Amino acid sequence: MLFGSTCAVRGSTVILPCYFTPLKSFSPEGRQIPLRIVRVRWCKNHPICQGTTPSVYDSNSTAREPRFHYLGNMEAKCTLQIRDIKMEDMGTFRFRMEADNSAGHFTNPTGVTISVADLIKMEIKSSSNKSEVSRGQTVSLQCITSTCTFTHLEVTWRKDGHALPGNGSALQLGPLTAKDSGNYSCALTRNMETQSKEAEGGKNVNELDLLGKHPEYKNLQNEGEGCRFGVVVCPVIGF
Repeated sequence: MLFGSTCAVRGSTVILPCYFTPLKSFSPEGRQIPLRIVRVRWCKNHPICQGTTPSVYDSNSTAREPRFHYLGNMEAKCTLQIRDIKMEDMGTFRFRMEADNSAGHFTNPTGVTISVADLIKMEIKSSSNKSEVSRGQTVSLQCITSTCTFTHLEVTWRKDGHALPGNGSALQLGPLTAKDSGNYSCALTRNMETQSKEAEGGKNVNELDLLGKHPEYKNLQNEGEGCRFGVVVCPVIGF
């Protein structure tokens, strides 16, 4: 089993990777009796996760919390996905498997502890370390935060205040054309308070002279120097 600890931002999606190897058989009085897993559960803040203990997921129950999705099976995989993480989700989650004989029951004692961060701002990291990008280049923008690491993010990307299609944590731009110039920002889809901060505008005389030769770029002349990522100011040069 793969357990430990992880961090999540309120409103994000967390995946808890988990694998198990069930006992295949047991031998009471010298007889070999096969075992079969008949129930799997995930519980929060309980050391054993048995009996009437409340579960966030129980394969034997039809009353399931919609934010918790079991991505595993009854054979080897026990991965749990938690969507729209809330502050009350902080705690330790444990997986339990139950067989058709109690000899095959097992609860992982360690579990995985989730901490939840709030009141953060996302950041944008560019695959280009240059302050300016040119026509024909390809640039990847990553929506990240230094507060937590993630297994999965549902992100809303915006360009000049307008939502872009897709919800992944990476935005691919390119080959770049004039239409890619603009201000880019990102935020967790379920927590728009995390929207990345805007980059402050600046001036670059050479850039403005170049852009000024193209009427369609006159709205960019006060935007910023080069391609800056924060919200990201991306004038594309080299036409």
